[in-house]
Amino acid sequence: MRITEAAKRLGMSPRMLRYREALGLLPPVRDKGAHRRFGPAELEATRQAMELERRFDVSPAELAFALRALSEPAVAQAVRDLGVRIGRIQAPRRALDFEKEKALRLLRHR
Repeated sequence: MRITEAAKRLGMSPRMLRYREALGLLPPVRDKGAHRRFGPAELEATRQAMELERRFDVSPAELAFALRALSEPAVAQAVRDLGVRIGRIQAPRRALDFEKEKALRLLRHR
C-alpha cells in the first residue's frame, strides 16, 4: 500500500510517516518507482515503535537516537561517558580495582 493508506491505518499523517522514515524508524522498502510501499511487516514495525514511544514517554527522535546508540559503538561509548560524568551511570569497575579492594578487605580482617 502507499503512504497515504498506511498513515490512515496507523492513525497519523503521511507527513509524520515521512518524518519517521527520515529518522530511520521504518524498514527501507521501496518499489521500482521509488515510492515507499507498506505491507504488514512495515505497519507492525511502526506500531511497535509507537508503542515504545508511549510506554517510555519518548519522542520518535529520541527512539531513533537510542537505536543509533545501540548500533554504533562510538555513540554508545560517548553516551556512557556522559552518563558517568553526570552521575547517572556508575563507572565500570576495572579488574585491577576489584583485586585491590579484595586485598584491602583481606588485610582489614587480619
